[in-house]
Amino acid sequence: MPMVIAIDGPAASGKGTLARRLAAHYGLPHLDTGLLYRGVALTLLDAGFALEDEAAAARAAAALIADRLADPRLRERAMGEAASRISSVPAVRAALLTWQQSFAGNSLGAVLDGRDIGTVVCPDARVKLFVTATPEERARRRHRELSARGEETTLAAILADIRARDARDAGRSAAPLKIAEDAHVLDTTDMDADAAFAAAKAVADRARSH
Repeated sequence: MPMVIAIDGPAASGKGTLARRLAAHYGLPHLDTGLLYRGVALTLLDAGFALEDEAAAARAAAALIADRLADPRLRERAMGEAASRISSVPAVRAALLTWQQSFAGNSLGAVLDGRDIGTVVCPDARVKLFVTATPEERARRRHRELSARGEETTLAAILADIRARDARDAGRSAAPLKIAEDAHVLDTTDMDADAAFAAAKAVADRARSH
């Protein structure tokens, strides 16, 4: 039976790093689903459309190709904010749902991280993790990440962004961020990457043994 690991959580919770490590450990393909929304947002902006243009956003989502996900601009802070806004459009989510489910449906299984993987995209996943941390700790992590890339910003500005994104993600009508009933909650506030990986691997190993 294919092993699908669904990892959800708010921005900068560490779920992406964890997903990549689990995928490498188990030899599974990995999809950062947030990149899909960033790709749609970047496509819109490059074509001169406003992020509020829902019809254009739906078209961009339907036409998104994998090559678009390699654009380094997708990792910029502005694209994270843009993706958060795009992700509230039901037609965009519907268009990208097929992409994500197709990725998860291969014969090996997969690791997917995002906001609605365990609740909407892969509700039957064998392993479901909800990775979180306090907003303050997530802001510190994101600030370190952006500073290392040479992006100038302040911790206060990032914390404000994270709080706003949390509110949008949890409050949207289409696939809001929430904890799946059968998910294992992993609070990484006081964990380093190795400790988080060890805890997540223990959960996955138990699921694989049953």
